[in-house]
Amino acid sequence: MARFDVYGIGNALVDKEFEVEDSFLEEIGLQKGITTLGDREEHNAILDKLIERYGIKTRAGGGSAANTLYAISQFGGKAFYSCRLANDEAGDYFIDQLGHHNIQTNRNSQRVDGVSGSCIVMVTSDAERTMHTSLGVSDDISISEMDFEAAAESKIMYLEGYLATSPTAKAAILEMKEFAKQNGITTAMTFSDPSMLEYFLTEVNEVLGDGVDLLFCNLREAKLWSGKDTREEAFEALKTKAKQFALTLGDKGSLLYDGEKTIEIAPRRVPVVDTNGAGDMYSGAFLYGITNGMDFADAGTLASIASATVVSQYGPRLDPKVHQKLLTMS
Repeated sequence: MARFDVYGIGNALVDKEFEVEDSFLEEIGLQKGITTLGDREEHNAILDKLIERYGIKTRAGGGSAANTLYAISQFGGKAFYSCRLANDEAGDYFIDQLGHHNIQTNRNSQRVDGVSGSCIVMVTSDAERTMHTSLGVSDDISISEMDFEAAAESKIMYLEGYLATSPTAKAAILEMKEFAKQNGITTAMTFSDPSMLEYFLTEVNEVLGDGVDLLFCNLREAKLWSGKDTREEAFEALKTKAKQFALTLGDKGSLLYDGEKTIEIAPRRVPVVDTNGAGDMYSGAFLYGITNGMDFADAGTLASIASATVVSQYGPRLDPKVHQKLLTMS
């Protein structure tokens, strides 16, 4: 029997969120709605401007895969997370934010000298999130941070698309993907962000290789990856690299492909405040569902409810008690 529902690999980041105007994004030269990678000096300069002008709205543990695994663990699933953190205050905070240690991690290899990863999240009045990330020591995550024993005892291996930007991270997840294949472990992947398909398409396709068992992406990412103009064409293209997938459509719900048929998941209408973490929550709820007895339709319904709930607040994660309430609603 598997010890873990999901073994995840990702960049460990601490988020700082701000409410800003579109004009601020133009002022600092960031493209709205995507994630931009920058060095520490550039990152800190933007951070200083934001703190002086707006003040921090929220601070929270972040990182795409970490958010997903947090959701899985708070719904009641079991997760293991491989990451790389510095021996600094941000690293301590990140570990604490995993949910009182409900997620097991590679504690023997994750803490190193340096600076932990940081993500600035700028939310405009239309609830769109624009991010600027400095990876810090996470940029050098490698095979050293992987735990083959934990991976072998997991139902699903979850790969974060953001990792394709780092040569050492890319090499690590390619090796782990091969390990999963050899050991009969389901591979799942998220494209993470449109920027990955705009600027790192070659690297993402290297990670995809001959495909994955389960893929998560939104419509914008699917179109960028496939080079197709319509939802229908992008949907069909995804079938060439994923045996199964979930395609999220924002306020139009989501489309699932279970390997045989298409399943439509209705949207949940809520006041949208902050879209940061919506995709991560969708993946987390869905992965929890399919590893704990739900079929695709039921898992998709839970994912839709959960992602709608997280966008109605600031920050990428929900209070632990909310997860249990959501289970009764799905």
